[in-house]
Amino acid sequence: MTAPTPGAGAATRGPASASSTASPEVVVWDPVVRIFHWTVVAGCLLNLFVVEDGEALHQIIGYVVAAVLVVRVIWGFIGTHYARFAQFVPGPRRLGRYLSALAKGREPRMLGHNPAGAVMMLALMALLAATCVSGWMMGLDAFWGEDWLEETHEWLANSILVLALLHALAALVESHRHRENLVLSMITGRKRRA
Repeated sequence: MTAPTPGAGAATRGPASASSTASPEVVVWDPVVRIFHWTVVAGCLLNLFVVEDGEALHQIIGYVVAAVLVVRVIWGFIGTHYARFAQFVPGPRRLGRYLSALAKGREPRMLGHNPAGAVMMLALMALLAATCVSGWMMGLDAFWGEDWLEETHEWLANSILVLALLHALAALVESHRHRENLVLSMITGRKRRA
């Protein structure tokens, strides 16, 4: 494995850019990232559409989502190249350049998160954390039966659903534009090189 190239947000840069004899695919999403992603998807779908609010299973699923969120945040500092926040969290300038290129239909393909996807991921993680905390608070004696807290918890959960739908739509559009199945890559962890 080679060292990360400076400016690791670019499509073909990072630890996997190698010689012409290398595999046409590269592992981008490690098992921790993929387990986090699909656990959150399953947990949110179950708690929003299958399990009744207030049931013990609803709470258990919430705690599982909270646990994988904590692991993912830690992994964002110590994990593999494409999992690290330092690799994909954009500054305002980088985000602005990417959004400008996106508006013109000339956004670059990226192996890891593109700047817009990174912002979406951070927003979803913040909403997940707030939803988990508000759900935990509802079980405390100090907040038992508080309408404002229940409404806040529900609003946060619905906000996750809206952003997740936008995230999924963006993944489908980007898959089409860059001729790459991004959903499959989040299952296998692999993406094609340049």
